[in-house]
This record gives sequence, structure tokens and C-alpha cells, in this order.
Amino acid sequence: MLRHSFAQVLNSLFNCITNWHSWLTNPFVWLVCVFQIWMLIHAVRQGEWIWAVFILIGWGIAAVWYYFYVYRGSASTMRGFELPGAHKRKRIKELQAQIHHLDKAHHYSQLGDIYFQQGRLDKAEASYRAALERDPKDLDTRAHFGQCLLRSKRPAEARPLLEGVVTENPKHDYHYTMMALAETVSVLGETDNAILYWQHITKEHFYPRAKVQLAELYLAKKQFDLARVELKDVLSDVAHAPAFQRRRDRVWFRRAKKLSRSLPG
Repeated sequence: MLRHSFAQVLNSLFNCITNWHSWLTNPFVWLVCVFQIWMLIHAVRQGEWIWAVFILIGWGIAAVWYYFYVYRGSASTMRGFELPGAHKRKRIKELQAQIHHLDKAHHYSQLGDIYFQQGRLDKAEASYRAALERDPKDLDTRAHFGQCLLRSKRPAEARPLLEGVVTENPKHDYHYTMMALAETVSVLGETDNAILYWQHITKEHFYPRAKVQLAELYLAKKQFDLARVELKDVLSDVAHAPAFQRRRDRVWFRRAKKLSRSLPG
């Protein structure tokens, strides 16, 4: 009896698989196919080759897994410009409750950091301003607010905040604040100042974000040999970097690869 039932299940499954007409006329199948192609293209563009293979052979399920594990984690508009810290809905609610009851500057600042990470720059700005009203001297708030203004394409407003923090503590946020200042003066057209900041940072840390942008400035000044050294360092590091670092810095790895192809000779 059990053997007969099992045979019926297998037979039904075989009929479903071989009935191509029902598959082709099923809108759900088409939706899954479109979604899978979307995730496959994203995986190939990101250089996630193992994921690409899984998506190809794991119809539907692997694509969904990739979406939640990789795609959503890289979809932030702040990709490559992260601040230290996590960003979760639960934490937002906790901070909003603490702000309601305690009205403390550091709670507003932490909420601003979360909004910044999510790319919700208007909300981040409002939170940072509220934090500074309550504690105008806090280094973290001033630095992160400056980065928020920079990402909002307001470098002239960001500069005094970032410069003030770097003057007080050049190593603030493990030189992340100085990186933001280097990007700011670069956007404002002060290439030589930006190069000095990037050179200082790359002596202290191996940040692909710093080395690639330094290489870009060298290329703009036609200092090709100097640019080649920085890009070679970044590309050599890709093969040995742990998976989480490759995901975090994939923007800079791709940019380094593109720039290296544009070098003469």
C-alpha cells in the first residue's frame, strides 16, 4: 500500500515536470523566472560566482536565499560609505522610546546613525540636529552629521563639521572621519589637500576606499605609476580578503579593477 502511494506521488511529480504547457501558461512560473534572472544578473555583476551557480541550479529557492542574504545587505545607498554600528528596525523603536522618555542627545545621535546607514538622509539630518541642540560638542555626532551632509551633496556645509573633528582627533572613528573630509575637499576641487589626507590615511590603514580614491586623484594628475601602486595593492588583496570584507568593499574592488584597465601601458 505504501509502495503504491509512493509510486503515485512520483508519477504525479513526473507528469507535472514534463507538462510544459502548464508550466508556460502559469504566471507564477514566469514571475519566478524573472526574479531568478534579476538575482542572477546581480550576482554576476557583483562577482558572486558561487551564488550565480546556485541560482542557476536551485530554481527559485536559491534566488530567494540570495535576495535576503546578499542583495538586501548590499542595496543600501550608503554602500561603501558605512559608519560603525548596526541598523535594525527593533533598535529604531527602542531609541524612539528612549527619546520620548529621556530626551538624551546620544539617543538622537544613535538614531541618526541608523537612518544614515539606511540611506534615509533627511531623517538622519533631523536626528543629528536634535542631538547637537542637546550636546553641540559631541565628536561622534558632529562627524557623522558631516558625513550625512556630504552624502546629501552639501560638501560646503559638511566641511567645517569634519574639519573641526579631525582637528580635535585626527584618528576619530579609525580615520573614517578623515576619509569623509578627504572626499569633501576633493568634491570642492582641492585635489592637493585631498591627496595629503588620503596619503596620511593609507599609511595608517589598508582601506580600499582610501586607496582607490587616492589612485583616482593620481590619475587625474597623470601620476600613473603612483596610481598603479595603489590599485595593485587593492586588487592583490581581493584574493586573500575574507568573504565579509569582499562583500563590504565590493564597490571599491570593482572600481579598482575598472581604473586599472584604464592605465596606459
